[in-house]
Amino acid sequence: MEASKALLDTLMMTTEEAILVIDPDRRIVKASKAFEATTGLRLPARNDSVPERLEHVDGFAALSSLVGEVCASGECRRGALADHPNRWEYHIEPVRENGKVACCVSILRAPAADLSADTAEPPGLSSRALIYDRIGQAVNQAQRAGKAVLVMLVSIDRFREISDVLGEATSAQLMQDITTRLRMCARTSDAVARLEGDRFAFVMQLASSGDSVLLPEKILAAFDRTFELSTGRDVAVSCSVGASIFPDDAAAADALIKNASIALHHAETSGANRYQFFSNEMNARARRRLEIESGIRRALANGELRVYYQPKINVSTRQVAGLEALVRWQDPLRGLVSPLDFIPIAEESGLIEQIGHWVLEETCAQARRWQAAGLPPVRASVNVSARQFRNSNFVPLVEDVLAHTGLDPEWLELEITESMLMGDIGAIANRMQDLRRTGVSLSIDDFGTGYSSLSYLSRFPITTLKIDRAFIADVQHNPQTAEIARAIIGMSHGLNLEVVAEGAEVKEQVDFLHTHGCHLIQGYYYSRPLPADDFALLLRNGLVEHSPPPA
Repeated sequence: MEASKALLDTLMMTTEEAILVIDPDRRIVKASKAFEATTGLRLPARNDSVPERLEHVDGFAALSSLVGEVCASGECRRGALADHPNRWEYHIEPVRENGKVACCVSILRAPAADLSADTAEPPGLSSRALIYDRIGQAVNQAQRAGKAVLVMLVSIDRFREISDVLGEATSAQLMQDITTRLRMCARTSDAVARLEGDRFAFVMQLASSGDSVLLPEKILAAFDRTFELSTGRDVAVSCSVGASIFPDDAAAADALIKNASIALHHAETSGANRYQFFSNEMNARARRRLEIESGIRRALANGELRVYYQPKINVSTRQVAGLEALVRWQDPLRGLVSPLDFIPIAEESGLIEQIGHWVLEETCAQARRWQAAGLPPVRASVNVSARQFRNSNFVPLVEDVLAHTGLDPEWLELEITESMLMGDIGAIANRMQDLRRTGVSLSIDDFGTGYSSLSYLSRFPITTLKIDRAFIADVQHNPQTAEIARAIIGMSHGLNLEVVAEGAEVKEQVDFLHTHGCHLIQGYYYSRPLPADDFALLLRNGLVEHSPPPA
C-alpha cells in the first residue's frame, strides 16, 4: 500500500498532465504538480484532514458536477467545459475498489496547445502558419536538447461520404467530437491543429525518434470506439496518419510537413485506417507521381492523348460487333505510355474527369466520322470513372457531346465498373435511369469482381454484362472459373442481357465461350487496341480472322 502511495506521489510530481484525483464527495485528494503550471490556476492551501471541494476552485463548478455524474454512473466522460472561459478539455475516469467508485481521475488539457481553425489566432496567421511556427520552435528546442520532433498529419477516412449521408448539421457535430477525441490523444505540451476540412496536424517533442510509434498507435486506437450522435445513431469512423521525424527525415518545417503529407498519402492509398512513417523510397515515388501528374496536365493541354479502339467480335459471324475506346498517352519523350501508369494518378488528382470528357467526345466524333465515310455503324463503349458518374453534370454532359458530335445515342454505350454500384442504391438507380433516357446503353464492366448484391441486376437499367478477364484467363484449365463464366453467361441470357467476354487470348478460351453461348469476344486473340485508321480497315474488310501474337 505504501509502495502504491509512493508511486502515485511520484507520478503526480513528474507527469506533464494536469491531473486531479477527486473523491466521491467531490473533494480534491491530489493534484499533479503540472496542474497549476498548465491551467494557471492556484489551488487553495491544502488541509489533508479536510480536502478542498472542487466547486470551490474558481471556474470548476461544472467539472465538479461532471465528477458527481461519473461517480454515480461509473462511466467515463470526455468533453470541453463550455461554460469556462478557457474551454478546458476534460477526461474523467472512475477508479473502482470492491465494485464501487472510490475516486475519479480528471485529466485537463489546456487549449494553449490547440491551434485549430475555430480558436482565436493572431491577426493574419492561419492554423497552417501557426503549426509551421510551432514546428520551428520545437526543432530549435530539440536541437539544443538533443531530442527529436514528431510531425503528424491525420486525415479522417471517407469523411466527405459520411458527411453527405449525415447532412451538414450532424456532420459538423461529428467533426467536433472527432476534434475533441484527437486533442485528448495529445499531451499538454504538444501542438494540435485542425488545418482544413478533415485534416489535422500534431507536433510533439520526443526523447528520441524511437518513441515516435506510440502516438500514431494511440490515435488509431482512439477511433476503435464509435461516435454517438445527438440523433442517437452510432457512427464508426477511422483515420489515416502520416508522420515524419526531425532530425531523421528533415530539419525545416516545410520539409517535415511535406514528408508527413507523402506518408499520409501512402497510408490512405494502402487501405486507410493505418499509419505510415516517411521513407526516402516513398519520397521517390511521390516525385514520380508528381512528374506524371504534371505530364498529364501537359498532355491534356498539348493534345498528347490518343484513343485506341479494341473490337468486340461476334464469334459466329467473325464480324466487328462493337468496340471499346481506350485512352493512351503519346509522350514526346517516353513514347506510348500505358494507362496502368497514369490512370490511377489521374483518378487521385481529379484529372480523370477531364480525360473522361475528352475520350467521350473524341470517340463519339470518330464514330460519327466512320459512319459518314460509309463504314458500318457499331456501338462504341466508353469507360466512365467514379468521379464522372457522381458528378451531377454528367448526364447533361453526355447529352451535349451527342448533340455536338451528331452521333445517335443508339451507338454509344457507357461502361461502369461493378464497384461503382456500391453506395446509395436509389441515387445510383436514378442516375442510370437518367442516362438510359438519353438513349445510350449501359454496360457493367469487370462483372464478378465487385461486392455488390446481385439484386442490382434487376434494379438497374443495364443492357450488357462484361465477364472480367480474371474468369477467362484459365477457363480451359480451372473448373471453378469455368463454372463461374458459365453461370454469368446463363444468368445474362435469363435476364435478356448482352454478355461480352474480355481478355480472350487463345483459341481454347474462345471455343469454350462460344460453346456456352457467349458470342461477343474482346481480346488479343482477335485484335489488340488499334489506332483509328487501323480500326477503320477492320470495319471496311468486314470479316476478322485470328490475330497471331506479335513476333
